[in-house]
This record gives sequence, structure tokens and C-alpha cells, in this order.
Amino acid sequence: MNDQPGIKILLEIMAQLRNPEGGCPWDLEQNFASIVPSTLEEAYEVADAIESQDMSQLKEELGDLLFQVVFYSQLGKEEGLFDFNDIAQSMSDKLIHRHPHVFSDKTLTQESDIKNNWEDLKAEERAAKGHASVLADVPVALPSLSRAQKLQRRAANVGFDWQDSGAVLNKLDEERQEFEEALAEKDPAAIADELGDMMFCMVNLSRHLKLDAESVLRAANRKFERRFTEVEQLVDSSQKNWQEHSLDELERYWQQAKLNSDAK
Repeated sequence: MNDQPGIKILLEIMAQLRNPEGGCPWDLEQNFASIVPSTLEEAYEVADAIESQDMSQLKEELGDLLFQVVFYSQLGKEEGLFDFNDIAQSMSDKLIHRHPHVFSDKTLTQESDIKNNWEDLKAEERAAKGHASVLADVPVALPSLSRAQKLQRRAANVGFDWQDSGAVLNKLDEERQEFEEALAEKDPAAIADELGDMMFCMVNLSRHLKLDAESVLRAANRKFERRFTEVEQLVDSSQKNWQEHSLDELERYWQQAKLNSDAK
């Protein structure tokens, strides 16, 4: 079996894992819905490997993610819905359809023309599926920041958008004022609603600055982790526990961690 292409071996392994005779009990219990959490987790682990620039780990994580696709294809095959080849063929057809400037006589040289053509083709695909809204088929399972950015991008494609980042900043000031009013009224529902509007506006600002909101926040999370870990080390070296430190002392540790981080 070692001289067979890797994907063929993987498909055979998956089939055996799902074989009622001698297969894996855990794999046999799974269905489309039950492995969704694993799929999402594997996708994030791919992103983590890329962000850490660990190419060896990336190869392994991409294999884990590929296994999720193979798992779905096996489930589809068992139910007579589709198999791995159907998935690959569907993707091939879609890529050829969406890249006429590569796979046909159509000429598109400007990035803006390519983008507009891509969106037009996707709109045609949505219409063919009976989706009337430009916001249709934006997956609800996306991380909230990513979904907000995608919803905004879809709306922007039809002209529903702020002109520039300055206009978004003005809107953010407006949302902040409304948030402060909700705080003053001590209305929990209004506070949550206005806070959501502020966060949505921040995503819009990221988009106008050509930044990916999810990546920006992931970077901020990593920065916080690095600095807080250093604060923990400073607390440990002080020979006092956390409760014995005042907020002023902890703030000094934080500022030291920031300085150390900036110096690297």
C-alpha cells in the first residue's frame, strides 16, 4: 500500500475506520454534525501554525484539516450523497467558473475588474440557488468578527458603505455616545446592544483600513498573552502572591512588560 498515492491511502484508511466490521467505535459513532467542532478546531490550528511560522507543524495541521474533508466525504459516500471525487470536481468546476480570465478567452488585467467579476459570478450563483439577498449564505457559524466583516463587504459591493475611514470614525464616536447613554440609564439590554454596535463599527474600521478584524484581534490576544506571562514572572520573582500586590504595583509590572516587549 505504500506505493499508492497518499490521498488514496487516506481514503482507504477512512473507509476502514468506518467499517462496521473491525472499524473504530468512535469513528463509527460520528455524523456530519458531531465532527463540526473538530473541523473548526483544526482550521484554527492551521492558522496558529501559520502565525507562529512553524512550517513543520503546518504540514501536520493541514493533514488534520484534510482528514476532516475525507471524513465528510466518507459520510457522504455512505449515504449516497457524494464522495471525495465529487467534492474535488465541484471545487474544480467552481474555480474554473470564477476565473474566466485564466481558463477562458475573457481578459481581466486590473485587480478591480477581477474582483468585480468575482462578485458578479458569486451573485449569479446565489441567484441560481434562490437566494435573493446579497447577505444570503454568509455562514452563521463564522467567528463573529469574520462574519461581521463579510456582511459589511457584501453590503459594500452594492454601494452601501462609508466613503472612508474618517466617516467610520465619526460613526464610532456616535456609537460611543449612545453606549455612554445606555450606561447612564443602567439598562442591561441597551448596554449590550450599543456595545455590539461599537464592536460592529470597529470591524468596519478595520475593513476600511484593509485589515482583517479577526487577525487584528488574534494579534492583540497574542500580545496580551506575552505581556501577561511576563507580569506573572515578575509576580513570582517578587516572592509575594497576587493578592498581596496593589493595582499600582501590577500596573508597574505591566508597563515594564510593555517596555520589554517593545524593545524586542
